[in-house]
Amino acid sequence: MPNEKYKLPDYPCTHDMWDTLASESRPIVIYGMGNGADKLLCKFDEHGIKATDIFASDGFVRGHSFHGYRVKSFSEIKESYSDFVIVLSFASNKEDVISMIEDIDKSYDMYVPDMPIAGVDEYFDKNFYNHHFDEINRAYNLLADEESRCVFASVINYKLTGRLKYLSGAYSSSENLYSIFTRTEIVTAIDAGAYNGDTVREAKCYFPSLKKVYALEPDLRNFKKILKYSEAENEIEVIPINAAAWSVNSFGEFYGSGNRNSTIVATASYENKRSEVELRRIDTLVTERVDYIKYDVEGAEFEALEGSSELIKKYAPSLLVSVYHRSKDVFAIPNMLHRKYPFYKLYLRRLRCIPAWELDLVLVP
Repeated sequence: MPNEKYKLPDYPCTHDMWDTLASESRPIVIYGMGNGADKLLCKFDEHGIKATDIFASDGFVRGHSFHGYRVKSFSEIKESYSDFVIVLSFASNKEDVISMIEDIDKSYDMYVPDMPIAGVDEYFDKNFYNHHFDEINRAYNLLADEESRCVFASVINYKLTGRLKYLSGAYSSSENLYSIFTRTEIVTAIDAGAYNGDTVREAKCYFPSLKKVYALEPDLRNFKKILKYSEAENEIEVIPINAAAWSVNSFGEFYGSGNRNSTIVATASYENKRSEVELRRIDTLVTERVDYIKYDVEGAEFEALEGSSELIKKYAPSLLVSVYHRSKDVFAIPNMLHRKYPFYKLYLRRLRCIPAWELDLVLVP
């Protein structure tokens, strides 16, 4: 953690990253393409911001276009402009990519917008911050240690400014995160949003008493990978369940991307990838004692938590909850869980990633 102890931004907040970009006179160039750049260009239109160019890393330029722009290389951008502003439009948790982005940030004026994965109608701008300030402040004060409060305040400052300096150092290792659970023996676990089984393997590594994991994954391609892993796993029992954690037992439309961004929120742009998925209350799937539940369900955390409320009340399992998919998650989920289950201590940890994803709320009784 950095030596500087970050504090929440002043209230009311009168200026944010979008204001800065809207008043910028230098060329503004977007780094990256795809879904993130789509969202970014929509925000640019909303704020009257003009993108001058779009570029990709030198090795990825193939003469193609994006939204009417010819995609240039970074080398071309540097040759074209003596001074310019970079706005990043993609995410990564790969160390080599993060280091490359940090190096660019040291040499150029760069912004990294906070782009929510779900609930894209709510961006963490100055109006959002001012409207929710009391809730944000309440969540900050609920956190159990200084590291948690530092991570929380750093992330809030980053969201408003788009500046990487607030994220530098404000992250933890997996070892640090899982060490919070060491006071509790974890034998039976639930992994909601198990992806391809990677977090089951991680739990097995950090919980030496672990014997059984219920692994929920709605994406069929990912589920098949978990199924294959469960058949090969001979040290713990892995029970794959092809369903989405939800607040009721039902069925819903599902966008299956085959990666971590699969979601049950289908939109017109995903028309060809929709399918029906079973929605299940975890309470109705698991009736035995549970010691640990992990939730990483791409914006459905509130529903998944509601769907396991009886297990939480009965057994007070340790919880690991992703709080970065929606703009409100970082403060609304801690406030809700403290209100319903005041017997937990709350910690916040962030694994290394750009932007401020991989943000986890840790709850131990």
